[in-house]
Amino acid sequence: MARIVGLTYYPVKGCAGVTTRQGFLTPAGLEHDRSFMVVSDEGVFRSQRREPRLALIRPVISDDGQRLTLHAPHTEALDLPVDASAARRPVNLFGTAYQGIDQGDTAAAWLSDVLLTRSRLVRVPPEHDRVTDGRTPGTSGYADSCAVHLISRSTLELLNRKLAERGTAPLLMNRFRPNIVVDGWDEPHTEDRVHGLRSGTTELGYAKLAIRCAVTLVEQESGQRAGPEPLRTLAAYRRASQGGVAFGTKLAVLRPGRISVGDDVTVTSWGESELHASHSVIDR
Repeated sequence: MARIVGLTYYPVKGCAGVTTRQGFLTPAGLEHDRSFMVVSDEGVFRSQRREPRLALIRPVISDDGQRLTLHAPHTEALDLPVDASAARRPVNLFGTAYQGIDQGDTAAAWLSDVLLTRSRLVRVPPEHDRVTDGRTPGTSGYADSCAVHLISRSTLELLNRKLAERGTAPLLMNRFRPNIVVDGWDEPHTEDRVHGLRSGTTELGYAKLAIRCAVTLVEQESGQRAGPEPLRTLAAYRRASQGGVAFGTKLAVLRPGRISVGDDVTVTSWGESELHASHSVIDR
């Protein structure tokens, strides 16, 4: 029986994740996931693609979402009340315009010092209304695309076997920044064919493959790029017809509810893998 063995949410887009034993899955994903985003002075989102030091920032958000604490090496932690009512400002995520609530100059100065580039922090406004793409449409906060990213343990194990054949050290799951990790699917990439699943009191629908980017090159503990892996090895066996390499899947939330490590995962609908299908949607 497949079961959930890992749950992680990322309060600040691009920063370190928070592992949890249980959580509430909202229509936009695990509660507090990507509800904040670091942006430039012009409002353009910052990502580990260009700012790998984001991985060094460890956010902690209170259960009620009213306080956010930011930790970084060799830096005094910043604890700030979350502002949900200030004036909105335009922000840009992959060329699409959204709104954000600026969290003030103190947060901006702290982030600018850690990242060594002028930065500000914004929060998703309550009226945020975003429709995500893929086979099953949904919504999300400031995630790259869909609400939930899922990878099976066997999928990573296959990659690590292939890395070992090249004489390369294995990678941790956090290199891929999933929300949900599933064990019990013996065949690697089973998640490609899972078009519907239930776990806990929730239900999820398949949206698309996760097409990987340069964030996977960043060693999450050091905040540094660590060479060509895993993209070099994935290119040998996981090339998608639309370009790039696929690893894991993106899901939309069909029924919100509680979800916990140890919950069984029941597949409600199977489909064909879109790895070689021309109509797959690239996840940026």
